[in-house]
Amino acid sequence: MHTGTYYLVLPFLLWGIPQAISKISTVEPSECLVWGPGLFPDRIVMPARYFFIRAVDKNKRNLKESPGNVFEVHITGESIYKNCRTWINTLDRNDGSFIIRYKIYHTCHNVKIHITHNGHHVGASPYIIEGPVYPDGCYCPVKSVSDWMKEFGCKSSYQQISSDLKEFPSVNFTELRKYALEKFDHPGSMSVCNYVIKKNQVYRKCYGQYVGFKMFLDAILLSLARKVFLPDMEILFNLGDWPLSSIEQKLRIPLFSWCGSDDTLDIVMPTYDITEATLECMGRVMLDMLSVQGNIDKKWNEKIEKALWRGRDSRRERLKLIDIAREHPDLFNASLTNFFFFRDEEKFYGPKEKHISFFKFFDFKYQINIDGTVAAYRFPYLLAGDSLVFKQDSKYYEFFYKELQPWKHYVPFKSDLSDLVERIQWAKNNDAEAQTISKNGQKFAQENLMPQDIFCYHAVLFKEWSERLTEEVEVQDGMEHVPQPEPDKPYKECECHRLADEKDGSSNTRDEL
Repeated sequence: MHTGTYYLVLPFLLWGIPQAISKISTVEPSECLVWGPGLFPDRIVMPARYFFIRAVDKNKRNLKESPGNVFEVHITGESIYKNCRTWINTLDRNDGSFIIRYKIYHTCHNVKIHITHNGHHVGASPYIIEGPVYPDGCYCPVKSVSDWMKEFGCKSSYQQISSDLKEFPSVNFTELRKYALEKFDHPGSMSVCNYVIKKNQVYRKCYGQYVGFKMFLDAILLSLARKVFLPDMEILFNLGDWPLSSIEQKLRIPLFSWCGSDDTLDIVMPTYDITEATLECMGRVMLDMLSVQGNIDKKWNEKIEKALWRGRDSRRERLKLIDIAREHPDLFNASLTNFFFFRDEEKFYGPKEKHISFFKFFDFKYQINIDGTVAAYRFPYLLAGDSLVFKQDSKYYEFFYKELQPWKHYVPFKSDLSDLVERIQWAKNNDAEAQTISKNGQKFAQENLMPQDIFCYHAVLFKEWSERLTEEVEVQDGMEHVPQPEPDKPYKECECHRLADEKDGSSNTRDEL
């Protein structure tokens, strides 16, 4: 009896093992492609470094499906703690490519990045890093913004920045500041912060009742100041959702905001959401532009052929979406997760649904991006997934919208949702074209919305803005100095080679770190 049992099971096991071996052996280590900013950790400093691996077979063909967990990554180096302490995380994009992200916890020297497959080096491994590699908390800025942009691999300009700053060829803050603060300093209705960067130090004074969101701008400014000497500059920043700089104002105000609109002149920056995800990658946030790509379980032909949407009741059109979804349950899975703006209508549009993991969104073939109070800040993450995104026509926009093309990167639908059903049906009837648009949107996100891009956009914007200021920048009365955060104990041995000859005391020194 026991013999018979083993006789039945053994052929199954023997059949499975060769299949697994065959699948793994299709990878040819010397042909695999390795690229990305994480291969240059001495020059490109981020909270989480990252690079990519593309699996290639012996016939030099890119694998289109995951070969499984076949790559091993080790980072070696020396530090005052003997070995270089790192945390490495592999994200399988299930298309034959992988994201490798890692954190470095203290300064390391003689760093080597080893990438192997079955004991054989992959690509040009090992990657040897010549200079010291600092953790993100170290203060070691590059003197020239232009030099830093080249080292960091930044674009020289962005379409949105050019468009925003065209309205402000020169700015006199003495004239502007008083007028702007009189207009915006209304406690309870809006909140604005006046920031000054002087000798790479951050100062601010905030106006309004709700100014807690200043922490997001503090964080990106301090992070950039650890990497590059920011130009002296002064900005006014809007902490609220709605853009505020009306085109009808007597004196046009250059107000920096997270969201822009067709009827305002706000200078748009990456949203606090994607900025925090960049600064806290492999930290306190779970959702970031890298993790989205590595947590998609279903292939295109395995996805549920419905449009998914979850969100709160922050716009009337979101309630209309629920009506449409109820009329077409074969096309939509849409529910509200919270009621605040239309609480009196919860009995009609409820009950509330529990939140689901954002990663599970991509079990569905179609995603709906519909405005909230302003632009829906989830749009970058939806593009980074592998579902087809349907985007509502809107006057609101984020920093990257100008570089997107409808019908290439996403499918548009009218602001009143009147053609949404028609658009979903089109996608169902044109599956191959729908998948192509989905892939284009994902490719755009991978090439324009990664953590490296978020740092670059801020730096390019600040550089170009500073060149428009006509007066010497001065710290204003009543401004508070925003210090660099006190680093953890392992950072205290950080001694920046760029600051070794600093004698003017204008920059942080080793003692301060």
